[in-house]
Amino acid sequence: MSRPIRAITATVAALLLATACNSTATSSSPEGKGSSVRGVTDDSIKVGGIVSMTTASGYSKKDTDLGAKARFARANAEGGINGRKIDYLGAQDDGQDPAKNLAAARKLVQQDKVFAIAPMSSVTFSGSDFLQKQKVPTFGWGTLPSFCGPTYIYGFGGCMVPMPGGTISQTWPEGLKNVTDGAKGRTVAILANDNDAGTFAIRTYKQSFASAGYQVTYAKASVPATSVPSDWSAYTKDLLRSDGGKAPDVVVSVMQTPYNIGLFTAVKRTGFKGVLTDPTDYDPGLLAKSATKQALDGVHVLLSFEPFESASAQMKQFKADIEKAAGKEVPLNMHMMTGYMSADLFLAIAKKAGKDLTVASFQKAANGFSDSGTLVGSRRLPAGQRESFGCGALVQLKGGAYEVSSPFKCYAPIPFK
Repeated sequence: MSRPIRAITATVAALLLATACNSTATSSSPEGKGSSVRGVTDDSIKVGGIVSMTTASGYSKKDTDLGAKARFARANAEGGINGRKIDYLGAQDDGQDPAKNLAAARKLVQQDKVFAIAPMSSVTFSGSDFLQKQKVPTFGWGTLPSFCGPTYIYGFGGCMVPMPGGTISQTWPEGLKNVTDGAKGRTVAILANDNDAGTFAIRTYKQSFASAGYQVTYAKASVPATSVPSDWSAYTKDLLRSDGGKAPDVVVSVMQTPYNIGLFTAVKRTGFKGVLTDPTDYDPGLLAKSATKQALDGVHVLLSFEPFESASAQMKQFKADIEKAAGKEVPLNMHMMTGYMSADLFLAIAKKAGKDLTVASFQKAANGFSDSGTLVGSRRLPAGQRESFGCGALVQLKGGAYEVSSPFKCYAPIPFK
């Protein structure tokens, strides 16, 4: 178990003893309108983000910032939240570095005096303990353990990596049954990076796929997270012999795009004819390069939101908001959705909190919050801090375009043991 998770109990205890925190620091607007609440004036709410815009592997989540800008811009155009406009400062780049992630959190709270952080999108979230202690509402994609349990941290799709006592979303294995014609007699091999996120992913999906009826023949978090391997044979050798000396029916990668390109290319070269799937590579921008398009062709990608191919009113609104914020029509990707829905959940709770916005009123509004018909299905809190909202779809890259291979649907979660 990672240090941030072990620290949660101590952090909560410290909060109970605290008599003051940054959430009550004085903030004032240029017009001199004051407020006793950090980041809140009579006519504005200050929000900032933390996003891995640059990484050692070249993978970037920079469009997460655009997604947040798009949603906040529409909120402001519609009059703001209970009379207050969102003053979005943009996102700090943590470079996927734990030290920079914490530094970014400190800067946003202690120097910039933000009321909330939305979005937070990185594979490292070392700033989580600090933000919880400082009572900063924080929103992102709940794929890290820090989104599961802390009272001030929210996943826009709920808690995706639960702790014991929580639940696991069955969207991936249940949706995959539409691809593999059921789970009976089907085998699965799972590979992830050697880091906290990878370790938790293996622990979660090993149980998830087994519960859905698949036989998990291989599950390891062994690929270095610092650089993409140039030779994948050390990983594919055992993986492709895991089903009694033969290849499994499904290869599941819980890694980022550069790793998936390398892994799937190596697997295809062996003549593998089974199913390839990951939760990352839903990005039309990837189709610009023929080599990338070829490497990812046939891959089924897990989504925890409605596919862009959907014709729903909510998806049409999302596309319009992104185009307006970008100033032109741009290829859509899941990072945009991460920023957009992180902002959307924050806005929904802030609206419910009413005109008298404080951290306390915000938390009160979050406790018991629920809605439906969103791009991530029905949302509910505080349940979402313990379990996923349980909705999703699968799309397959086929012939240079994405097609829905398993429709957007909500599935009952299972207990996490």
